[in-house]
Amino acid sequence: MRQQGAGGRLRVAGWVSVPLGLVLVLGSIGYFFARHQGVTVQSESMEPTFRQGEHLVVEDIGADEIHRGDVVLVRVPGQYRGAPVLRRVIGTGGDHVESDGDRVTVNGQPLDEPYVRRDEFTHGAAPYDVAVPSGRLFLLGDNRGNSNDSRFSLDEQSGSVAASGVLGRVRDGSVVPPVLLTVGGLGIVLALVGTGLGIGGYAARRASRRPLAPAPPRPAV
Repeated sequence: MRQQGAGGRLRVAGWVSVPLGLVLVLGSIGYFFARHQGVTVQSESMEPTFRQGEHLVVEDIGADEIHRGDVVLVRVPGQYRGAPVLRRVIGTGGDHVESDGDRVTVNGQPLDEPYVRRDEFTHGAAPYDVAVPSGRLFLLGDNRGNSNDSRFSLDEQSGSVAASGVLGRVRDGSVVPPVLLTVGGLGIVLALVGTGLGIGGYAARRASRRPLAPAPPRPAV
């Protein structure tokens, strides 16, 4: 009787653990694909950081989550033939962005830009001094000598683009967020453990139903 009770408890634990684990795994996968998209770099404007033809993962973010230094996928009405492009955020609303044609300062502080390609085409660019309007972004490509960016439309709201045009931010480091990896991994463990519990429960149930072997006959006295 104790075996049968233990087997029933194991089966119940398995019935609970397996569906819960599958929900966590499928939920993590669904959330990832709902919040992320794959893109292919279409130009040389972000070299050397991202090269033409490279495949990237872009995560969906709100306008209030955009920070200086982010590489964003943005659609600018009337530019780039309507196609989204990758650019780096240099200034956000309220920032003062200035350049002597080479080095860039934001709010009076020189930017450390190890990601920029500096070659003979970089030097000699036109200087600029702009204030970024609220709700807008000043964007530059990392390949400053070959990038059509905010520098070339300074007469239109200081070259800035609307933050609402940002479609997402390129993920740095791990493609899958650590939280989703943890949740998905927990789901896999639960599903495997639940399967093991279910198998153990059925084995215990079958063992409890086996007929007892007859007792050997007593030896004649």
